[in-house]
Amino acid sequence: MNAHHQTFDAAVIGGGLVGKTAALALTQGGLRVALLAQPCAALPAGAAFDSRVYALSSSSQALLERLRVWQALDPARLGPVYDMRVYGDAHAELHFSAFQASVPQLAWIVESSVIERALDAALRFQPNLTWIDSRAQALDFTAESASVGLANGNVIEADLVVGADGAHSWVRAQIGSKMVRRDYRQTGVVANFKAAKPHGETAYQWFRDGEIIALLPMPDAHVSLVWSARTEHAEQLLALDPERLAAEVEHVSGGQFGALDCVTPAQGFPLALQTVDRLVAPRVALVGDAAHLIHPLAGQGMNLGLRDVAALAATVAGKESFRDLGDMVLLRRYERSRREDIRALMIATDGLQKLFSVPGPLARVVRNTGMAFVGAQPFIKRWLVSAALG
Repeated sequence: MNAHHQTFDAAVIGGGLVGKTAALALTQGGLRVALLAQPCAALPAGAAFDSRVYALSSSSQALLERLRVWQALDPARLGPVYDMRVYGDAHAELHFSAFQASVPQLAWIVESSVIERALDAALRFQPNLTWIDSRAQALDFTAESASVGLANGNVIEADLVVGADGAHSWVRAQIGSKMVRRDYRQTGVVANFKAAKPHGETAYQWFRDGEIIALLPMPDAHVSLVWSARTEHAEQLLALDPERLAAEVEHVSGGQFGALDCVTPAQGFPLALQTVDRLVAPRVALVGDAAHLIHPLAGQGMNLGLRDVAALAATVAGKESFRDLGDMVLLRRYERSRREDIRALMIATDGLQKLFSVPGPLARVVRNTGMAFVGAQPFIKRWLVSAALG
């Protein structure tokens, strides 16, 4: 084989959690896989926690368990969520309980870097996986394969290319999949705090003045903030020093956790709704943020991307022996399997964001009435928990 020209069954472009999980799932399925990514960077010196955390559902846990990644996560860095309390205007409140829903937990709160380091370790033990530390800059197709030109001058060929390169996906642009993006004019502000009072493994969420504040339970009496704020307000929050930010979060949470001590720098990321007209093209499949982007109010974006990975791996595993990995008949099976889940979650999160951002007393009455109705209907609450668990 030419040193500058390698051939694989699949090439995964994108090195986030979804891309690395896709590469691991495909190579454990017996494929020769190229992963265009870099290993996870170490946390800054002195950092106790990663600022970015995810609320992983049962479906995500099950996938990571099948890939033998979940078992490698440090239990001391996993925060179970047994209860969730959601507060609307005035005294409107919803309570979701793992016990009432007959599930072990509603979610696990896990730092991004903790998952990624476990994925990196698992990937290093895969003999059929090749790490490629170079950017893709050309994508061409023949009847037999896809050809990926790299910035270092090398070329790789693959039967299937998986685009896992995020919301601004280069792979998606190469296949001409049309993207529609609507900016929420909000920024997600994230940071972690040491809390004086125990959180009781309970996640809290407040809808206030068109903004959404969530505090998620982490190990060792820490909580993680996700504040979906109007962009101009988010800029003000991000400009605060750690002490003033902690005081502001104490105020909006009604002192639920007592005194807070900010332990990670606050970070911000823009929020948007993003849809694409197709998830596949000949020899290409999109997963994760390359395929969809939703509001983080339900904490389901990562879970949605991991369900993409599970569906793609299952589709590939069920391939007829005579069918090529890049065959559109096969790839459309993957696309069809994902459409309903993606559409339903987009409608739900976008609808909730709109409902709680509308000002005025009438909208407030509608929100409070709706929350009271849901709270009084155990079967609806069980259905919502089931949907969130995937």
